[in-house]
Amino acid sequence: MSFLTTNYKENKHSDFEAIPTGTYEMVIKQAQEKVTPNGRQNMEFQLVVRNDLDGVKGLSETNAKYHNRIVFVQFWTDKNSGQYDTNRFQYVLEAAQIPEGTAINSIDDFMKLMTDRPVKVYVKKEKDDYNSTPEKTAYRNTVAPWGFEKTAFPTVNHQWKGQKTTNDDPFADKGQQLNITDDDIPF
Repeated sequence: MSFLTTNYKENKHSDFEAIPTGTYEMVIKQAQEKVTPNGRQNMEFQLVVRNDLDGVKGLSETNAKYHNRIVFVQFWTDKNSGQYDTNRFQYVLEAAQIPEGTAINSIDDFMKLMTDRPVKVYVKKEKDDYNSTPEKTAYRNTVAPWGFEKTAFPTVNHQWKGQKTTNDDPFADKGQQLNITDDDIPF
C-alpha cells in the first residue's frame, strides 16, 4: 500500500495578486515583531480588508471586491541604531484612535494595543522588482506610515474566517430546550 497517490483534481490555486491601489477600510488583525537571519528586526502589521462594509456606498470597488484580503506592513529598525523610528508609529496610533497621552510601556503592549483596531489605509500597488521574472511581472502592496487614517466606521462587525456568527445557535438541532430556574443562577 502506498503512502500517497497524486490527485490534483481538488487542488485550488489562488491568485494572490496585490490588490489595486486605493483606500480600504481594514482591521489590524495582529502586530508582531520579526527578526531576519542577519538579526535586523521589524514590526509587521497584518491588515485585513473588512468584510462588514460590503454594502456601504463608496466602498464597492475596494472593500466589497477585496474583503478578507491581507496586506502586510513592515516597520524596520534603523540599520545603525537598531531602534524603531517611533514617530512612524504615531500615524498608526492616531488612526487606531488611541487617546493622546497614552503611555505604552513596551513593544508587547504596543502590539496588543494595535490588535483588532479598525483603520482606513491607503494601499499602493507597486512593481516588485525582487520577485519579478522576465516571464512575469510581480506586484506587491505597500503602505506608508502616513497612509493610515481614522476609520469612518469605528464599529467593527468583521467576521473572521472560521468564526461563528452571532446568528449561530450552539443549541440548534439538539432537540432539547433549556430550562433554567432562579435556583440555577448564582446571583
